[in-house]
Amino acid sequence: MIPTPDIRLLFSTRIVRLFAYGFLSVVLVLYLTQVGLGEGQVGLLLTLTLVGDTAISLWITTNADRLGRRRMLVAGAGLMIFAGILFVLTQNFYLLLLAATIGVISPSGNEVGPFLSIEQAGLSQLILDEKRTQIFSWYNLVGSFATALGALAGGMGAQALQGHGYAPEASYRIVLVGYACLGAALVLLFLQLSPAVEVAAGAAPGTAPTKAFLGLHRSRGVILRLAALFSLDALAGGFVIQSLVAYWFHLRFGVEPGVLGSIFFGANILAGISALSAAWVARRIGLINTMVFTHLPSNILLILVPFMPTLPLAITMLLLRFSISQMDVPTRQSYTMAVVAPDERSAASGITGIARTIGASLSPVFTGLFLANPALLALPFVLSGSLKIIYDLSLYRSFRGMKPPEES
Repeated sequence: MIPTPDIRLLFSTRIVRLFAYGFLSVVLVLYLTQVGLGEGQVGLLLTLTLVGDTAISLWITTNADRLGRRRMLVAGAGLMIFAGILFVLTQNFYLLLLAATIGVISPSGNEVGPFLSIEQAGLSQLILDEKRTQIFSWYNLVGSFATALGALAGGMGAQALQGHGYAPEASYRIVLVGYACLGAALVLLFLQLSPAVEVAAGAAPGTAPTKAFLGLHRSRGVILRLAALFSLDALAGGFVIQSLVAYWFHLRFGVEPGVLGSIFFGANILAGISALSAAWVARRIGLINTMVFTHLPSNILLILVPFMPTLPLAITMLLLRFSISQMDVPTRQSYTMAVVAPDERSAASGITGIARTIGASLSPVFTGLFLANPALLALPFVLSGSLKIIYDLSLYRSFRGMKPPEES
């Protein structure tokens, strides 16, 4: 399949956005502690960051098909710029809370905000069903590589600035300026999308059913069940978001920003490769089986990370975990797009994505408290891995009999 200009643009916006998220994630908690926030305040701020993203994304994604996907993507990029600029301009905790709640910042290095849901809805109507998982795998691969490069650039860049005489706080603030500039680049890219990404381009006039609930009609029950399970998975993942894991390595082993950037560069490269292999596996065993049977061993590896006695062993466990942890991501996204009608896709992806954000928003505040107590440093990893195993088993039990069109 020859990529259309819109497909190339949507891949480009994914690359720029995930680079920005990775760029900031490695130094975000280090910056917040430098400006005087305690671990408990940092955890609260990261939680409210995700809560704010939830509320904003819910409105944007459930209205994107009606108001225009391109318009909503531009609005989301504007919120990235707002958050980056306000973080640079103030050290006041309450203004930082405002920026975190209203703006778009990713403490995990992964997708936040409305972008993923709307982009995948647009991609799904530009490609054939049998190509969907493959395209989503490449989409996730380029995102993981971009996050990896962003993490490396953010960590190494901050350390290089410090080596040239900049105070740590000043070096981290420059990274925040870069984040805002990347948000501006996203605005320019989104403005170039054509009407082909809008829902009207793929629906026959007068055939769309009346929407009954948050943009959903026939698929409401399926999406709400998926949303509940995805929320549990994200709750578990929220205990070990990238910013907090980077800070954990700093506390546990005294790792410097440049080394942190290198660790998460490798981790995200492996994550991208694992996401790409998901399409090959899914063609042979199905989407749900791929989501579950590749996720379970990665969760066991996650639990083992804090029990490693040395830095090299801890890094090894983390990298092994990332080498298989993301195979459920493109399969999960493809499955969600497959089981809904075309005019439900933005809403379905948005609601499941928002459910994940709600789940993830509840955990960082507890991780912040755990990291403030040396006796509890291992707890975030243990809780995360254990809850993810419960999610995997529940997903398999609930959806193993519901096949997407390409598997029927």
